[in-house]
Amino acid sequence: MRRILLTGWFSFQDGEVTAGDVLALRRVQDLLAGAGLAYDTVWSPGYLPEALHLEDVRPETYSHLLFVCGPLHGSQVARLHRRFARCRRIAVGTSVVDPADPAVTGFHRVLARDTPGGAPVRDLSASASKIAPSPVVGVILTHGQREYGGRRRHEEVADTVTRWLGRLDCAPVELETRLDSRDWRLNTTADQFQSVLPRLDCVVTDRLHGLVLALRAGTPVLAVDPVVGGAKVTAQARACHWPALVPAERLDTGELDRWWNWCLTCGRETARSRQREFLEGTPGDGTEGLLDALCTPSGDQDHRQRW
Repeated sequence: MRRILLTGWFSFQDGEVTAGDVLALRRVQDLLAGAGLAYDTVWSPGYLPEALHLEDVRPETYSHLLFVCGPLHGSQVARLHRRFARCRRIAVGTSVVDPADPAVTGFHRVLARDTPGGAPVRDLSASASKIAPSPVVGVILTHGQREYGGRRRHEEVADTVTRWLGRLDCAPVELETRLDSRDWRLNTTADQFQSVLPRLDCVVTDRLHGLVLALRAGTPVLAVDPVVGGAKVTAQARACHWPALVPAERLDTGELDRWWNWCLTCGRETARSRQREFLEGTPGDGTEGLLDALCTPSGDQDHRQRW
């Protein structure tokens, strides 16, 4: 009975799993399923610990080994040929660097995407089936703010939030409000940073400006105050009338899940409403008394404070 084993660099213990590999694999899986051909897929244990791994596989179970995507070279590919010597071995969507390499010649057939002297074909990932897009979430966290002393819970907050994000179906984008003209990984101007935020579905942050700038862009925010008892993030959420706030002392995955779901539903329109208030309404940002303070004669002392 014909049964196919799907492998690739995504199958090796030391292999690298990339988005392109997985989409190329999906293209092949869909093709086999449409043809009614039975197959199993083996994954790197470092990527999917609970999946089928090469060491779990009995070669005699399979009639064919199909190697999907990536370059054909190296000892790990060569070992596949030795271990699955009785299988018909086919490579598809692969790059051939050296046609004489045993990793290449060990296959019965190679359907290459590029090979020396040959016409290239499109990568398999280009034709992979489309699925519903995952929410894109900007992640803005800080490990600083030492001024809060013993009330700081920044490390615990970052650990809980990032582990929680790791189990969500979302596309996380790590962002930094710090600007730097010398580091290409950071924005040089505030306008550049602000240009990213409207393109996100949500922002998760424990920073005051992560909260404010996301709302200014009309993007819902799940804010966490990393200071026990609440500090400037809590104060700013109140000033902006923004409800999606989790205090450090109440931080758990249940609260994060609840506000995450709200941000992706009702929170979208609420964020757009806050954006309109920021950009079109009365500022209410403390500048009301600034000109008066500047006009106070230098010899006079004005001890009035907003608090």
